Amino acid sequence: MDSTDEVSHRRAELEGCHSGHDSRDVALDGLAVALYNRFQTEGKVDDVDDAITLHHAALKLHPPGHPERHCSLLELACCFSSRYNNLGVAADSEETIAHDWEALVLRPPGHLRRGVSFHNLAVVLQKRFKKHATTHDLDEALEPNRAAPKLRPPGHPEQHGSPPELACCFSSRYDNLGVAADLEEAVTLDREALALCPPGHPWRGASLTNLAIDLQKRFKKCATMRDLDEAFELNCAALELCPSGHPDRHRSLCELASCFLRRYGNLGVAADLEEAVTLDRETLALCPPGHPWRGLSFHNLAVVLQERFKKHATMHDLDEAFELHCAALELRPSGHPERHCSLLELACCFSSRYDNLGVAADLEDAVTLGREALALCPPGHPWRGASLTNLAIDLQKRFKKRAMMRDLDEAFELNRAALELCPSGYPERHRSLCELASCFLRRYGNLGVAADLEEAITLDREALALCPPGHPWRGVSLHNLAVVLQKRFKKHATMHDLDEAFKLNHAALELRPSGHPERHRSLCELASCFLSRYGNLGVAADLEEAVTLDREALALCPPGHPWRGASLTNLAIGLQKRFKKHATMHDLDEAFELNRAALELCPSGHPERHHSLCELASCFLSRYDNLGVAADLEEAVTLHREALALCPPGHPGHGVSLTNLAIDLRKRFKKHATIHDLDEAFELNCAALELLPSEHPDRHRSLCELACCFSSRYDNLGVVADFEEAIKFSRAALALCPLGHSHRIKCLHAVGHNLWTIFRQQALMPGSGMAKFIRRAALILRSRYKVHAAFSFHALSLHLWDTYQKQPAIADLDAAICLAMHALELRLPKHHDYAASVESLALFIRERVRRLVQGTGSDESVMLGHVVDSLCALGCYLRDRFRNQGAIADLDEAIALYRYALQLRPAGHPSHPSNLHHLALCLIERFHDTAVIGDLDEAITLEQKALDLSIPGDPSYGISQDCLATYLQMKISPQVTRVSSIRWVATEYEVSQVIRHAISETLETMPTRLLNTQSGILCNRRAQISQFMSSQQHQQLLSLTMSYDPVERVSRIHTVVSTCFRFVMFSHRWGEGEPSLRDVQGRAIYDMPASGGVKKLQKFCLTALKRGYQWAWSDTCCIDKDSSAELQEAIGSMFGWYRRSALTIVYLSDVPETGPFAASQWFGRGWTLQELLAPATVLFYARNWSLYKNIESANHKTDEVVLEEIVEATGIASRFLTDFTPGMDDARSRLQWASSRRTTRPEDIAYSLFGIFNLHLPVLYGEPAEFALGRLLAEVISQSGDISILDWVGEASTFHSCFPARITSYRTLPLPSVPPSDAEERSSTTSRRPGSSRALRKFCRSLNKSPLPQFVNRRLILPCFSYRVTAVKRKSADPSSPGCHTYEVQASGLRPLEITLPEELENVALFPGELENATGALQLVRPWHSKLLGGSAKLDVAATEELLVTLGRPFSALLLTELPHNEYRRVVSSTLIAAQPTDSASILHSKIRIFNIV
Repeated sequence: MDSTDEVSHRRAELEGCHSGHDSRDVALDGLAVALYNRFQTEGKVDDVDDAITLHHAALKLHPPGHPERHCSLLELACCFSSRYNNLGVAADSEETIAHDWEALVLRPPGHLRRGVSFHNLAVVLQKRFKKHATTHDLDEALEPNRAAPKLRPPGHPEQHGSPPELACCFSSRYDNLGVAADLEEAVTLDREALALCPPGHPWRGASLTNLAIDLQKRFKKCATMRDLDEAFELNCAALELCPSGHPDRHRSLCELASCFLRRYGNLGVAADLEEAVTLDRETLALCPPGHPWRGLSFHNLAVVLQERFKKHATMHDLDEAFELHCAALELRPSGHPERHCSLLELACCFSSRYDNLGVAADLEDAVTLGREALALCPPGHPWRGASLTNLAIDLQKRFKKRAMMRDLDEAFELNRAALELCPSGYPERHRSLCELASCFLRRYGNLGVAADLEEAITLDREALALCPPGHPWRGVSLHNLAVVLQKRFKKHATMHDLDEAFKLNHAALELRPSGHPERHRSLCELASCFLSRYGNLGVAADLEEAVTLDREALALCPPGHPWRGASLTNLAIGLQKRFKKHATMHDLDEAFELNRAALELCPSGHPERHHSLCELASCFLSRYDNLGVAADLEEAVTLHREALALCPPGHPGHGVSLTNLAIDLRKRFKKHATIHDLDEAFELNCAALELLPSEHPDRHRSLCELACCFSSRYDNLGVVADFEEAIKFSRAALALCPLGHSHRIKCLHAVGHNLWTIFRQQALMPGSGMAKFIRRAALILRSRYKVHAAFSFHALSLHLWDTYQKQPAIADLDAAICLAMHALELRLPKHHDYAASVESLALFIRERVRRLVQGTGSDESVMLGHVVDSLCALGCYLRDRFRNQGAIADLDEAIALYRYALQLRPAGHPSHPSNLHHLALCLIERFHDTAVIGDLDEAITLEQKALDLSIPGDPSYGISQDCLATYLQMKISPQVTRVSSIRWVATEYEVSQVIRHAISETLETMPTRLLNTQSGILCNRRAQISQFMSSQQHQQLLSLTMSYDPVERVSRIHTVVSTCFRFVMFSHRWGEGEPSLRDVQGRAIYDMPASGGVKKLQKFCLTALKRGYQWAWSDTCCIDKDSSAELQEAIGSMFGWYRRSALTIVYLSDVPETGPFAASQWFGRGWTLQELLAPATVLFYARNWSLYKNIESANHKTDEVVLEEIVEATGIASRFLTDFTPGMDDARSRLQWASSRRTTRPEDIAYSLFGIFNLHLPVLYGEPAEFALGRLLAEVISQSGDISILDWVGEASTFHSCFPARITSYRTLPLPSVPPSDAEERSSTTSRRPGSSRALRKFCRSLNKSPLPQFVNRRLILPCFSYRVTAVKRKSADPSSPGCHTYEVQASGLRPLEITLPEELENVALFPGELENATGALQLVRPWHSKLLGGSAKLDVAATEELLVTLGRPFSALLLTELPHNEYRRVVSSTLIAAQPTDSASILHSKIRIFNIV
């Protein structure tokens, strides 16, 4: 019978049951169920509406008290839940919860279907959590799901249903908080559920799918390919269980498609993407209109089509994705829980179309939709982070187009908010880091602030660290870091930045093989690296490699591809550079074609049009320079004017556009001498310079162009002031271009030209006597026009030398040295004038050394410092060039320059040891190339001198010491040196990587935020790294460890880094006005008003600073307590932070300077227990911030006087105070230490013990304190089996009857463990009968085989010696103890005993003299753990006898009462129950019994 026939049949039944009929309620429910089933298959909402109406009618026939009311409630709740899934109306969700709660109440404990009610309620609470992101709903869902397994013990037909729902809760909490333990718990429960569903089980398909989903999440986090492979296998198996026509086939298809899409994102194989598209199309076909999954199917298919559009740029795919997302959005009206997903994806489509076509309206639509999606994701919503990030991306795009700074500012705020939602360990943190780095990079491009660039690098490094090999985002992270390092190279010309960028781009390219959708980007960036190195070193092979890579990238971007325009432009740039080098007209012609094609792809309104116009103008300018056709120059001017019009003030390209047009106008002035052009060029360059602050990477270009304008006007009008300005600006440009900078040579030429011009003007004046020299120079310059700057510098240095010899002015000599170095810089070692330049420089320096010996004034010392710094910089540059190109002449020159530097900085100068060390490094490198033993000997001598001049304890001292040891080892083992052909001296990049790795390892175990005690500013991890990387310590470490043996290098770097990042922890009692994170963020605490908690924080930081520590941590302001994830991580890590601290400062605000401190409230607080036990070094400070009792000990925990007072104040033995190990050992004592302490929030007393027991459990603020303590005790007994924690007196917990409600119950000391007396041993020996030795050995073997205690599903599985209570007699009430009930108890195998209880025993006679047989309802038990045997499976005779004596002594017993289903509950007592076996025989006859205690 199909669904329609079933409905007809049920209608007929209902018609036959008129109002008042006994079976009308059954008929109503029957028709409602049939309609609901038809809704499930056909998706007609009218059916579920009718079903709800019918169930309501049935419910009226089942009023409160009716035995079937709970069933009607559940059926009605099921219908509301389905309608909510389909339409997303919040009222339906609330109705579902209300009905499920009422059904649960009607199924009390013991009801057969109570587990189903728990399950249903948990499911709907999870749904509400997904909509509103109220964590309370998720926590509440966890409780029913935890309770459900108890009602479904092994063998229960619904047992399989509990683990998947509990797994779903943990998985949802992982999605929300990112705690890895939740995901692991979900996977474990999913595996348990699958094991309960063998082949053929109706739930096996769902179990396979659920496990696959969580494995995919773990793959996304950990990038372990086996997780994705297993997910594939599971989804394929699930699909086999859902053949054509199966109602769940669409779900299996959908999940399998997700696996293919995930693998495509990781490996880039196009076949996986096509498979995902095919599967999602089949899924959609199985979800006709009205089907609950139709909206999701639209969404999934649209997502994969978007991915295919990104790969193939087929506009049809994007158009179809638009249609599908719009259709999905129609099915998700306002209030629907999934509406935000459709809005986000539709915004993504608009953004993609904007990237492709450049239509501004698309970008506006993307921003609008992104804002709407964000509004639907309030704080706490799982999708809030993604919504923040997506909106920030589109705002960045709008900033790039419109240059409105508010867009970029808002993008910053959004990305920072997203990052706060992704604390350490969160699976999406890497993405938030990347996007925030992108904002910093965008602002750097606009404003040129170097700090923004450094921040971007730090963020991208952190993102890369979170993407290990195999992670889907690793390629992106490698690419992003390479991009920012290239930008830093362009600014600072530090070769190791470019080297690292090369390695990163190569690594990214390996992860993007042929067919990968992002391969073209890696090719472009790698080509850019080659082009940068060509600009720096001029090696033609690099230029050819760049052109080759750009051609390959262009081939991967067919017409319509979003990156085609960029690929055309990049190739054109490379060809233009090749044209400038080889003057092959074919290259320029091809560059023209490529730039024109790129411009066609950027119509009016396209965000990249200005860039294409500039590049095409550059081609016209190159052709003008080559052929001199005026039309080309005019075309360049026209194009640059159009580009400038597209870059209004505030646009990132405005400054560059001003400069480009100024260059064209200056060239036109040179051709036509129209002063108007030069005036406009002046205005444009001045305007550009105002836009480029001192740190901007393009400032040197504007300075250079402005200098050229002044020079041109001087040539035209002859005003000397113009020429002076030209020299000033050209020198300023040169100062911004360090050695190795791609524009340095151009700036040197400009400076050389200007200096030579003014020199020539002065030399040709009558009476100068320099006319012959100038004419000779003119001949040389005409024959060597390409090297005239080097000649100019050299000639001018000689002129200044002549001037100096006639009138010895030290300024002339220093200027001569600088000019000679410029000349040397422009003349490579193979240059025919190179030797003359070196000879001149040597001559000048020898004279400078002679003058230095005679003494200099302060001004001369400053000038000399600049000279020596230049020498060292040039030496370092040549040494780096040697490492890159292997030319020994570069190394020889570096050695010569360092020798000059040593001559100018003799012994006694602070930099002399460093110069000695650098020269030794160069000599060692040359020794490895040439094996000249003299270089090794000299390096040893230099390092010995450096060691003599260094101060022990300084990082340079240890480095010189290690280097000297290495060099001496090389000397005494020459055969090793000769055999080895590998140069072990590391490059700066290699050492930098080791340092970064050491920093990462060090910071991983430190708090994420620390106070800088020097500045008083709160620094996150990025700021900590940034401060170290810019410090002198880092520079010393970088340069001084290059020559280390690799193992020694790592060791030394780790030592120095760990020393630099030592931190101090603060322990105190909170008071009024404690500053929070929000109070101190972005402010120096020393600038804040010194009152209350702020004053205390200031004093703490100052105290740490005085003791030599840069970093400090306080729990008041270094944790974001508004972030539950961060708070969870901090509580879990806090014990480790205190343990790894260099010092913990304890401030006792209520203790005077002279003490004593035993009465201090600090010793009564819960959190301070771990703050006392964890750190190795502690100092106590009194109220006035003086050391306690002025005891000047380095560590008060090792001072005998203070230690004795601590023992007295805490009751903790000194061995635990000085050498505490976290863990489960002696758990009862650890609980007793905490039993007299208290916390502001009751649950914190348990959380404060997590670190002491070395446990990592969720922190669930808001849970009952007894639940928090119960979870802690459950974990202790589960992991260790320590039964001593069951010894307590007080109120039982609702969490479990064997656990106390409050930790104060552990104040009562357990029964003392007294060694047996001789009399007891004799008694034990004489009481045993002959042959009892065999019985004793058998008894010991049975004890050894007993299982360990376990805590599973809120049940304590406890092995015990069992003593059945045989008689109970109540004693007369004691007036001194009201509320206590004392009983005389007899139990088999035990001596008679008394127990005192807070409540009366049930079912026991309460008047004296009458005994009632308990018939097994009461048991006295002695918990057992096999470790009580002493840790040995085989016991000798003496040990077994000692065990028997021990078991014969009094012990602390538990009283249990029996419940249904063979379960027991502990009966709490007012005092410890002291029981003792009757004799040895009773012990030997006893057996271990396993009790299931609830």
